[in-house]
Amino acid sequence: MDQENQTMVTEFYFSDFPQFEKGSLLFFIPLFLIYVFIIVGNFMIFFAVQLDARLHNPMYNFVSIFSFLEIWYTIVTIPKMLSNLVSKEKTISFTGCLLQMYFFHSLGVTEALVLTVMAIDRYIAICYPLRYATIMTPRLCIQLSAGSSIFGFLMLLPEIVWISTLPFCGPNQIHQLFCDFEPVLGLACTDTSMILIEDVIHAISILTSVCIITLSYLRIIVVILRIPSGKSRQKAFSTCAAHITIFLLFFGSVTLMYLRFSVTFPPLLDKAIALMFAVLAPLFNPIIYSLRNKDMKDAIKKILSPVESKPIVSVVSQIEGRQPQLHSKLLCGLIKKHNIGNWGYSRKCKIQLYDDYIIV
Repeated sequence: MDQENQTMVTEFYFSDFPQFEKGSLLFFIPLFLIYVFIIVGNFMIFFAVQLDARLHNPMYNFVSIFSFLEIWYTIVTIPKMLSNLVSKEKTISFTGCLLQMYFFHSLGVTEALVLTVMAIDRYIAICYPLRYATIMTPRLCIQLSAGSSIFGFLMLLPEIVWISTLPFCGPNQIHQLFCDFEPVLGLACTDTSMILIEDVIHAISILTSVCIITLSYLRIIVVILRIPSGKSRQKAFSTCAAHITIFLLFFGSVTLMYLRFSVTFPPLLDKAIALMFAVLAPLFNPIIYSLRNKDMKDAIKKILSPVESKPIVSVVSQIEGRQPQLHSKLLCGLIKKHNIGNWGYSRKCKIQLYDDYIIV
């Protein structure tokens, strides 16, 4: 049959979602709860870093950026999954499918680059602590974050534009939980072997990130093992453990999903890997960063249960009768303890005593 006489596909159908009357609600409820937790948890991490002065450093800034990306990463796919579980029309337009693929993979590439930058940041902080402040300047952090986003969103653009020019003439059934390159390209009515070039580029970029992160953490572990103090060693390991766990979750699922080349998995296992990649990895991000990090837990607690600041008069009354030379040091500690004003633990407490007035 000539291509001119074939009906062009204008929408795709997700054929593997169960019908509502066949128990799809059993999948809808847990997925919805997971989605809410991902959004709320990552927003909490993002705002905790922005609002707590103790977390205003490169490491936590990258963590907040990663959490912000995770929010949009899940918004691209999970709402459509939820809709497909309760809707009779489990379809998506051709344009909608292209946009979903573009944003899903662009955000994924950006996250991979941010994880790579986070590994480099930890490498410099632990291996070159005396030079850390001069290397990881605020300007460099902004450049790395912006560069990761720009590169991530530009890298996928040629591939999506090329796919948009392909003819799709049926069938239109996508055997996956969301629009992805392999299931969509399998429906094209033309030769798609050129996609191998893009696949090679993606594979090289993924493997490059994996190599940089792996080598960074191997070097970090070697340096940590040489630390004489057991407490300092434990703190360094605890800090890096969260990053390594996220790295294994993210790149482990990416490897199974996109670096298997000619290896084919059973349909059920294929969907389980996609679910791990699109849902479970973002789910564990707030859990790992909030439970394994004391500073992050304290910042989140501060947001959830803010402590009212005590008036300066009550603090002054606590140091009356003390020797004058102790006033400054004592008042500084009380201000931090009672959270007067907008003091962060990373700031220096500067106090001047002039007659009966206290200048903070």
